[in-house]
Amino acid sequence: MIAIGGSIGTGLFVASGASISQAGPGGAMVAYMLIGLMVYFLMTSLGEMAAFMPVSGSFATYGSKFVDEGFGFALGWNYWYSWAVTLAVELVAAQLVMNYWFPHVPGVWWSALFLTLIFALNALS
Repeated sequence: MIAIGGSIGTGLFVASGASISQAGPGGAMVAYMLIGLMVYFLMTSLGEMAAFMPVSGSFATYGSKFVDEGFGFALGWNYWYSWAVTLAVELVAAQLVMNYWFPHVPGVWWSALFLTLIFALNALS
């Protein structure tokens, strides 16, 4: 369940409302299925590359080896940047969800609460 929760992400709860309002429930379902199919093909391709040529390093190593050194370098830094901003994005998403039920509480309090909770859980693990 933790893996499923980590792969779904908060975007399903926060951003799916805009998708459903623009495309309708059927259009949103078709869009999610198409993106899911593309991600499936991407991950099976990455799995095949890892089985064919196991390397010490991340998937950016495959970008350096099969495309270009600069591509692998940029891929690694883009991956780092995406994880560097993930905490802020998750805190804003939690703030948006909590403001739906508690609109009178300032959003900065929710962000501070969840940041403290995340820090405490990571410190205890």
